[in-house]
Amino acid sequence: MKLLIVDDEYLEIEQIRFLLTKHFPLWEIFDAEDASIALKILEKEQINLAFLDIHMPGESGLELAKKLKQRKMETELIFVTAYQDFDYVKQALHLHALDYLVKPVIETELIDVMKKYVATHQQAVAKSQAVQHVLSKIETSFQEKLNLTEIANEIPVNPTYLSRKFSEEIGKTFQEYLTLYRIQKAKGLLKKHPDWSMIMIAEHSGFNSQHHFSNTFKKMEHITPSHYKETLR
Repeated sequence: MKLLIVDDEYLEIEQIRFLLTKHFPLWEIFDAEDASIALKILEKEQINLAFLDIHMPGESGLELAKKLKQRKMETELIFVTAYQDFDYVKQALHLHALDYLVKPVIETELIDVMKKYVATHQQAVAKSQAVQHVLSKIETSFQEKLNLTEIANEIPVNPTYLSRKFSEEIGKTFQEYLTLYRIQKAKGLLKKHPDWSMIMIAEHSGFNSQHHFSNTFKKMEHITPSHYKETLR
């Protein structure tokens, strides 16, 4: 799942990024501070959903949206603005925007919009039932030893086919996604249980040893889990 945040105010980008990452930690988020940079990203990446600031120097979010529609890009749009003007709402609806958010963006309103998007765009995360089954299996059993061949046999589908479909739809291999999911769970446990040892964190996030956990965490987060834990104090 790929998102794009377009806003000329960097702090606004960071706020939306923070809120989205908090609830959807595995989604890939791009950002741009003007329409020209955004267009380059949209032409290069298959962006599922874009947040467009209506008022930007140069080309506005509305003008950028019109370009996307003219080029028949399938990216869904959510407009964000500091101005509560019904004319903007009408223009957003005319451009078939998914929704319209007013700054400062409120977390509950943003997440409600995202839940609506997910409910009606399941294919943006996983197009096939087989891949959805794998995602569900990871969510419920990430602490256990997981093997894609065994999961394929549960469905049942050919393991090679499932591996290819997973990579195509999710953008990561099964093992890459599983590792990322476990690291995100570990970060949550470090916040929730500051008194837990690293061995406990490793076990409860699905790693077979503290050494493996620490090395993987440092490789992906560019900081050791112990140092990450210190930043939470």
